[in-house]
Amino acid sequence: MQFDIITIFPEIFNSYFSESILKRAQRENLIKINVHNLRDYTTDKHRTVDDTPYGGGAGMVMMVEPILLAVSSIISNFSSKGGPALGWQFPISKQFSNSNSKISKPKNTRIILFSAKGKRYTQQDAIRLSQYKNIIMICGRYEGVDERVAEHIADEEISIGDYVLTGGEIPAMVIVDSVSRLLPGVLGNKESTKKESHNEPGDLEHPQYTKPEKFNDWKVPEVLLGGNHAEIEKWRNEK
Repeated sequence: MQFDIITIFPEIFNSYFSESILKRAQRENLIKINVHNLRDYTTDKHRTVDDTPYGGGAGMVMMVEPILLAVSSIISNFSSKGGPALGWQFPISKQFSNSNSKISKPKNTRIILFSAKGKRYTQQDAIRLSQYKNIIMICGRYEGVDERVAEHIADEEISIGDYVLTGGEIPAMVIVDSVSRLLPGVLGNKESTKKESHNEPGDLEHPQYTKPEKFNDWKVPEVLLGGNHAEIEKWRNEK
């Protein structure tokens, strides 16, 4: 699977994607993560990505044109393995004469815009997204993103919770992490994801214990020490 992240702060991702499971998954070519600096897709000398909102209001709004250029460039560069190149011609804006049109893309590609008004992300969404080959993520900043991005570019808007973040970079990390671990070979033990919390709505994983058996008079439940697998399974299901 290929993840493409559009952001104005690409350095934010360096540490998180260079450690642990995600590092190994990239090394073994199970996933590919590309981080794109939105300013590289601007057309003015100041590399402008935002402007004041029509109608007035506080803050700045991220502009549609650089985002469209970034998404279109990513789609154009998909290899035959990730999806067919669509042969975009620049300027991109001239290809959209229909005000209701959506950007063209391969069927196995999903474009996500992170937004406070988006659908709340769940494990079921991670499972659904793991079926795609390419996921493009747009990280907003400032006061928000021009609504035309949601209307004509993104397939869906996602929120990771009912709180406000400074930008979409943390949600992008959440998507990459939660989706990647569902892909074949990413986790060392293929059984690891089968009994995890939230695989079914409302399900939570049972409590876990390890050595020592007793610590400060805090004891491991006796049922886990007896070796009766039927009783252990019953206890876990009850928990």
